[in-house]
Amino acid sequence: MQTNNLNKRLLNTHRLRRVPSQFSWVDHRLVRQNHLPRAAAAAWGLYLVLVTVGDDQGLSYYADRTLCRLLSLSTEQLAAARAQLLAAGVLAYEAPLYQVLGLEVAS
Repeated sequence: MQTNNLNKRLLNTHRLRRVPSQFSWVDHRLVRQNHLPRAAAAAWGLYLVLVTVGDDQGLSYYADRTLCRLLSLSTEQLAAARAQLLAAGVLAYEAPLYQVLGLEVAS
């Protein structure tokens, strides 16, 4: 692996990102283990919302109507996004409960 010798510097010192005290994170393995090609951008938008609003076990009860509004999706688009995440093995769903799952190694 080649390393880049760019000098990193803060571009805005007043808006330094800090890890929030509540549980909310996105696993870097989404990129490193090549999970992203397994679903479309709208599906990953849904995933991001569910990771953000979920509790420490990845559980949330956001209504379809709310998710559609937050993501600017139709109900059909939301259903397709959810189906892609289910097929990718990163989400469990039993209406109205969502669970963001721990990541497995992508095949």
